[in-house]
Amino acid sequence: MLTTLLQLFWEFFKTGLFAVGGGLATLPFLYQMSAKTGWFTVHDIATLVAISESTPGPLGVNMSTYVGYTTAGVLGSIIGPLGLVAPSIVIIIIVSKILDKFKTNQYVQDAFYGLRPASTALIAAAGCGVAKITLLDIPAFESSGALLSLFSWKSIILAVLVYISLKVFKKHPIFYIIAAAIAGIIFQI
Repeated sequence: MLTTLLQLFWEFFKTGLFAVGGGLATLPFLYQMSAKTGWFTVHDIATLVAISESTPGPLGVNMSTYVGYTTAGVLGSIIGPLGLVAPSIVIIIIVSKILDKFKTNQYVQDAFYGLRPASTALIAAAGCGVAKITLLDIPAFESSGALLSLFSWKSIILAVLVYISLKVFKKHPIFYIIAAAIAGIIFQI
């Protein structure tokens, strides 16, 4: 159990250290963690994102809490998020002490500017990964070979309806989360 908790802390520590850009930027690290540890499957990540998005709090913290709990119970649900946020706390303390002295330095400004495209790429990769898991049915396509079986039509229709509804009605996001959850139950998406 101690080994699992240490590994859980270490995996999320590395994720927190390198996932620049917020919760969705942690997804590439979760895919790698899935392959390395076997704590969850790639398909579990879509569920993980859905649960984390629909609960209050930062996405990355919610995901690390969920993985920690499913891996090592209540103690894991504490250790996972601690590992994720520990690098940020250390870095923020160091940066706050140093930044005042170097904030006008062109190298520092260029480094911060360079982090923007990296964050964008991580978030885009995460979005593509979630879209692939959610909107495509690769096993059905591989077994049938029919191009139309590649797409998860119910999920695509639901995604389009939610997107259009967001643009037209502009309701609070929780409304769409609840409506999508109900649609998922009714239509077995």
